[in-house]
Amino acid sequence: MDETADIADRDGFLAGLGLPAHCILSEDSELRPYECDGLSAYHQVPWLVLLPETVQQVQSILGYCHQQKVPLVARGAGTGLSGGALPLANGVLLSLARFNSILDIDLANRLARVQPGVRNLAISQTVAQHGLYYAPDPSSQIACSIGGNVAENAGGVHCLKYGLTVHNIAALKIVCMDGELLNIGSHALDSAGYDLLALMTGSEGLLGVIVEVTVRLLPVPETAQVLLAAFDSVETAGHAVAEIISAGILPAGLEMMDSLAIRAAEDFVHAGYPDDAAAILLCELDGTRAEVEALISEVQELLTGMGARDVRLAQDDQERQKFWAGRKAAFPAVGRISPDYYCMDGTIPRRHLGKVLSTIRQWSSEYDLPVANVFHAGDGNLHPLILYDANKPGELERTEEFGGRILELCISVGGTITGEHGVGMEKINQMCVQFNEDELRQFHAIKKAFDPHGLLNPGKAIPTLARCAEFGRMHVHGGELPFPELERF
Repeated sequence: MDETADIADRDGFLAGLGLPAHCILSEDSELRPYECDGLSAYHQVPWLVLLPETVQQVQSILGYCHQQKVPLVARGAGTGLSGGALPLANGVLLSLARFNSILDIDLANRLARVQPGVRNLAISQTVAQHGLYYAPDPSSQIACSIGGNVAENAGGVHCLKYGLTVHNIAALKIVCMDGELLNIGSHALDSAGYDLLALMTGSEGLLGVIVEVTVRLLPVPETAQVLLAAFDSVETAGHAVAEIISAGILPAGLEMMDSLAIRAAEDFVHAGYPDDAAAILLCELDGTRAEVEALISEVQELLTGMGARDVRLAQDDQERQKFWAGRKAAFPAVGRISPDYYCMDGTIPRRHLGKVLSTIRQWSSEYDLPVANVFHAGDGNLHPLILYDANKPGELERTEEFGGRILELCISVGGTITGEHGVGMEKINQMCVQFNEDELRQFHAIKKAFDPHGLLNPGKAIPTLARCAEFGRMHVHGGELPFPELERF
């Protein structure tokens, strides 16, 4: 960046920073583990890693970087899948790993104040004794941190009924690039002024560094049951999803897996999936016992009428947990059957599930790259996993092109390029497809209001107009520019 300083003198920078030695990583062997997040296709050894232990240290680091014009990338647990925490060769990587304490639990108001490095699952484990839990449950919840969940607006298998991260937090503490500490949101039901809480949620570390999160807690439902429905075609399963929602039924979770994902998960977890099915749906219903029993009967009848060859109800909570364990282990399960995989994250209107899945299957043959489909079917959040081998020349590039086409397909049917993983580095070109020049200028204006010198996570999430112009010139499939509106850049 033009406004960043020449920071070749790392020792001089550290001397001016004055951080304790145990909060600094500078040797190559110490820096290597931070060279990528969950999107390992993109990697860069950071210039410096800092691990502060107090909010005051975070303020000091950001203020000093602001003064010296040194760019900075904040990092949580590193489980992100869009390259959002990719470090810089000429900047600081700020790890929030030591901010891992639950500060307060307010039972009366069903709130918990936590530091950003607290694991997602740890919140629910801590408040379970009070009959409460934290609803958003990404598949990586055993490892991912709540700060990262806020930065990416993470969802999970139960977001259909209970919402994304933005719907389950009440307040944030943010450190701006100049070191100022902001309190955003409120422990009350609403707060005055602009909805900065929503703006910060999903901002991918471009506007500030999260140092505290107040999350909303929910009472554990009286009962929950899961139906597993097997189908002989992916399209039929997709239509069944739309039918369930159109019938006025709101499941706690409604997940879909295709045959490749089913077999991988079953071999890995032994969840009891029918490994000869073309697709399965997992439909969880929760609430009072009477409510769930009535809904189970209605959904069973609906699924059978929509062509499910088999509909099975989990016999007990242990089997219910096994069904979900298979779904949540789908990503690592696919990792066992392919040297590499590329996880996409687009969202579409539910009515187009069958059409989009059919097109992805057609392109899979065209690119000669297998695809395992695992996704939050209820809210149309697709996670096609493209299997490839990075050791084969050109295969990563072909995979990225395939993935880009999937994202653009999502846009073409009225969807969006991300549901929960964020844009990061991975989808920045597709931002040029989804948004026009005026919209991108507004995004840059918001960024500049919080970070005038562009030092926070530069080069991520929001493309420059120049990049969009270049993408528009280069972006041709089959000899035609699929989105002519790009020509205006």
